[in-house]
Amino acid sequence: MKDVLYLECPCTSFPRSFARDYKETYLYPPPSTIYGCLLSLVGEEVMTAHLGVRLAIGIIGNDPPISRIIRKQRSHKFVVGGEVRKRVEKYGEGVYPTSQFSKPNFQELLTDVRIAVKIDSSNDVGSVKLSERTAIALSSPSQILRFGGLSLGESWSMINGIRNYRETDGAIRWLVKDTRGLISLPVWINRTTGQGTFQRFSLGEFDSNCLVEIPKLQSISVNSAVKKSKRKRK
Repeated sequence: MKDVLYLECPCTSFPRSFARDYKETYLYPPPSTIYGCLLSLVGEEVMTAHLGVRLAIGIIGNDPPISRIIRKQRSHKFVVGGEVRKRVEKYGEGVYPTSQFSKPNFQELLTDVRIAVKIDSSNDVGSVKLSERTAIALSSPSQILRFGGLSLGESWSMINGIRNYRETDGAIRWLVKDTRGLISLPVWINRTTGQGTFQRFSLGEFDSNCLVEIPKLQSISVNSAVKKSKRKRK
């Protein structure tokens, strides 16, 4: 299959949106995570630079095994209004004492993650499309400006590499949009409100339903308004 990327990560985690002390992981990489990884690949720091791009995600081989470890993690209480000022006055801007905000928790990890990604930039809002910038990054890396290691999921989850997919890499099971599917993954997370846009999937062969659009801001605000109106009616 043409225009498909192969990405391999030895160890990573895709924390579930509602996980708290026990950090569960999604079994499959969310579209929002893949989108962030591609932005990092091309050196793009503005998350909204390529809204409208459509991504298809496939799993190569069997489902990655899940391991459980215990590690120290930071936990911050979400505060608003006057509580923010009180916390800044007490601890300082961006300062969180380890004794009060860090504790050991269990976390799930995925190992030997191998995925395929297809990019459709026909609705991409960027002047230079994400598919074009990705092709440049892979063929002529000296033409892009980026920093740091390339991660998938959490920042410590460095990938082994990313390249064009080869038939010898193995068969691909694609995530297909399915309203009755048992796989629910975030497509976009609003960093201001913490609200997410989710999509249900099932695994199958590649077709047009595999392409998931990273929603434009206008559609995101409309969805949020609809949800608020429904809550008010209740």
